[in-house]
Order: sequence, then structure tokens, then C-alpha cells
Amino acid sequence: MKVGVLGGGQLGRMMALAGYPLGLEFVFFDPSPEACARHLGEHLQCDYADPGALARFCASVNCATYEFENVPVSIAERISASVPLRPGLGALRASQDRFTEKNLFNELSIEIARFFRVDNEQGLAKAAATLGCPAILKSRRMGYDGKGQVPISDDADLAVAWSRLGGQPLILEERKLFDRELSCLAVRSQAGEIRFYPVIENVHKDGVLRISRPRADDPLQGQAEEYTRRVLERLDYVGVLAFEFFDVGGHLVGNEIAPRVHNSGHWTIEGSHCSQFENHLRAICGLPLGDTSLRGCSAMINFIGSLPDAGTIAGFSYAHLHDYGKKAKPLRKVGHVTVLADDMMALEARISAVNALIRPDSGS
Repeated sequence: MKVGVLGGGQLGRMMALAGYPLGLEFVFFDPSPEACARHLGEHLQCDYADPGALARFCASVNCATYEFENVPVSIAERISASVPLRPGLGALRASQDRFTEKNLFNELSIEIARFFRVDNEQGLAKAAATLGCPAILKSRRMGYDGKGQVPISDDADLAVAWSRLGGQPLILEERKLFDRELSCLAVRSQAGEIRFYPVIENVHKDGVLRISRPRADDPLQGQAEEYTRRVLERLDYVGVLAFEFFDVGGHLVGNEIAPRVHNSGHWTIEGSHCSQFENHLRAICGLPLGDTSLRGCSAMINFIGSLPDAGTIAGFSYAHLHDYGKKAKPLRKVGHVTVLADDMMALEARISAVNALIRPDSGS
């Protein structure tokens, strides 16, 4: 079976690495000549709107998926008319617009921070007066890794926030004071079977994920699964989905969904019996879902900007390096390492040992 992937970044790369043992082949549709998945399958280096390239892509694959959620819906519609696209169009539409996404959560009775649609500067002032501060002004589309967001601490920040983001569809959102940032990864099959990974505790810096730790027996696992299940079933979802939450005083507040394999689940390659990448492929290709349980204690550390010395990492028997083959660049995710241990105390000591290798000027 040949799988078509819209996008050729590190998620597509890791998907292919998980798929080859299953006998799968890959076609990556990505306009970038430096797409880091290009060495692991056929690379269609064409604009997504190129009708000839779209036709070649659809003719060469048995099913299609995507590794980033900002695929133009019009392009996804054309692909889904020719080959099965999983996850489907509903997931793209819901996740590409924060206003649409928040309304979906409301419809599903998922607790979220209060928010208002903002279409002009007067609307921003009115929303801020109603919500109060602190708040966050967010672009409705194309935001990731902290981009398209401006925190607002008081009314004096409104003009600055508007000058940075004004002129596009926005929302103003109440800024919740939270205890932890969590994510729930789940996979749903074509038949509707759902399996969940353990809740993941995430640490961000400057809007970019730095460390993810799966938590066995987390007290919020049940609530995370229930909220995620509602989204999966409403969207008739097939594949892996990530739902990001805030832990606010021991209960969950929904933040956003990612309709794809997710950075906070990279630890699953070594830390789970079946990785998120393999399970995504199993789901979209109609294969039985794999075991999502933990192998032991694990964590993922992102390398931002540049990689530490690979030889040193390789000298740690408990560390598994993943080099994405990207050029070093400030704030770019260029790789990660999975750290394994038998208990949490040992895990934390090993995380510290790996963190000590990260250069202060690397952005990590």
C-alpha cells in the first residue's frame, strides 16, 4: 500500500520510518526542496495548487493523510474526491480556525476559557472590557509554537497587540492561570475503535514545546479521555489526534486540537508498545490498532535551534536521538531525544544530564 502525505517535515519523516516495517510506501507532497522526509519516499516538489501535481499525487497513492493542519481545505477537498483522506475534511475545518474550534468545544460541553471574536480595534476594546485582564489576543488561523499570539496584561497593551496582529480575523481569550499543560493523544480506527495514550505533561518556553513526560495513572486521565472521545466521535475521526489542555485546579480546560501526530507524543517511539506514528498508519490503512500502554518511564526533550553532539548522546545507554536532518536555525525544531528509565527519580536525573548538553545559545 502506498500512503500519500501532505507535507514533508519531521512528522512525515517519522511516519515513514514507522511505516516501512508494515510494508508501506510513501509519497510526500511538499513544495520545499529541503523537505526533511524527501529521502524516505517519492517527493512531489510542487505547489499544492498545481492541478497536474494533485492529479499525479492522487493517482499514485491508495490513501492520503497530512502532517500539518494548515493544508488548504480547497486542496484537501480535491484530494478527498479521488482517494480516501484520513483524517477527514471536518477535522481540518475545525482545527484551522480558532473561533470554529472553540465553538465546537462549546457544543460538546468541553470547558474552555471565555473568548470573543474580534474583527476590529473597537471590537478588541469591547471584548477586553468584558473579559478583563490578563487575556491573550490570537490570530484565528495559522498560529503555532506561540506565533500569532500577544499577551495582554492591562488596557495599555491593547494598542500594541492590535498593531502586531490587527487586520486579520482574531479572537480575544481569557488567560487562565494553570497548574500544568497537558495533552491527550488518541487514535481512532475506521471502525470507531478508540485507544488512548497516557496523559502527557508538557513544558513550554517562548511558546515552543521543550519537554514532554507521559504520566501513568494521572488523576485527569479519565476527563481527558472523555473530552477527546467527544471530539473524535463528532468528527468521525480516523487517525491520531492530540488535544491540548490546561490543568486548572485539578480539572481540565480545553485549549486546542491538532488533527495529526503531535510533538508531545514523540516519546511513544521508544516509550510505548506502539508509537503514535505506527498507530496513525494502522488507523488510516485499516489495520488493527496497536498497544498504547507505556513500556516504563520516559520523556522527550526537544532540540531547538541546533543539536548537541550526537556522539555524546549516543554514549548514554538510556537516550535515543532523533535527528530530523534540518539545518540549524534559531527556534527551529531540529531533533529530539527520548530518555528512558525504570523509575521517575532516575528519569529526572537522566533528563538533567541530557539538558546539560544543550548549548545556552541554541534556543533550547
